Amino acid sequence: MADDVTAPAAASSATSTVARSAGRAKARPADRRPGGGRDERGAARGRAGVWRKRAEIALFVTPALALLVAFVVVPVATAAQMSLYRWKGFGPMVDFVGLRNYVSVLTNEVFTDALVHNLIIVVGSILLQLPLGLAIALLLNRRMWGQGLLRTIIFVPYVLAEVIAGVVWFQLLQPQYGVIDTMLEAVGLQGPDQGFLGTPEYALWTVLVVLTWKYLGLAVILFLAGLQGVPEELYEAAQLDGASWWQVQRRITVPLLGPTMRTWGFLSMIGSLQLFDMVWILTGGGPANATTTMATFLVNEGTKRQNFGIAGAASVVLFVVALILAVAYQQFVLRRDNDDAPRRRARRAPKEVER
Repeated sequence: MADDVTAPAAASSATSTVARSAGRAKARPADRRPGGGRDERGAARGRAGVWRKRAEIALFVTPALALLVAFVVVPVATAAQMSLYRWKGFGPMVDFVGLRNYVSVLTNEVFTDALVHNLIIVVGSILLQLPLGLAIALLLNRRMWGQGLLRTIIFVPYVLAEVIAGVVWFQLLQPQYGVIDTMLEAVGLQGPDQGFLGTPEYALWTVLVVLTWKYLGLAVILFLAGLQGVPEELYEAAQLDGASWWQVQRRITVPLLGPTMRTWGFLSMIGSLQLFDMVWILTGGGPANATTTMATFLVNEGTKRQNFGIAGAASVVLFVVALILAVAYQQFVLRRDNDDAPRRRARRAPKEVER
């Protein structure tokens, strides 16, 4: 009997509770939610944080962009404009000649020879510095007495200013009384009468040797840094399998050092295409234009002959040649490194999940 009395009472209480909740829901506006003010304040703080990050990025990036525009974009645009005029460097550029300057540059035998010289230096630098740098890096990567001193001696030429290195080698290679000719005479040999830098047959190859001495340290340092990333476990496993030293280098070291070597090759190529200072100090482009590069050609045309239109056209051609070779190298050489990295990560992911 008591249950019959309490049941209607409980039902009545539940009904009244539901009615009060419904009334409050109607009284509250539909677009107001508990904690809505806090959500709005949080969103405002989030937007403020985003704008703060953007301001910080702009603060740090703006100086670099300003330097890029001032020293790259503006000079390139000015050279492109200059290349369309016949201009001696005085007064406004009013004698518009269109593409005639480009025709003059591309049909100039001195410039075409300079382009060939640049390509020879590109190929010669890679063929000389790559094996020498790799051999020295493998040697210096082993524990030995005086290792730090040898690394310093190898790297010092690279950090020397090009002007200092050029003047030193210019004095060493002087005919008759230079150190090189004196050493050759001491062993019963004799250098060219006009010296190695004054003889057209030897001048370009002599410059290439000096460039190898100057920039070999960069290759060695980069290769040594790449060797530090080769896992020691691979060498130990190869030794347990009975692999010889040559097999270890050919099967493990060189493949894993491939990305570093390809990056160095890109830097060497761009530097060889833009070569100016060392050639200018050693030979000035001579003798008989035997060592002229594209950079020395345009400087000669601009500063000595006052043909700023020709110099501008030559600089644009140099820029286009470097850009084409850089893009081609990126697509056909460096692209494999960029494509292989995601694949390697994808192959490692399942193994890490299994662990």
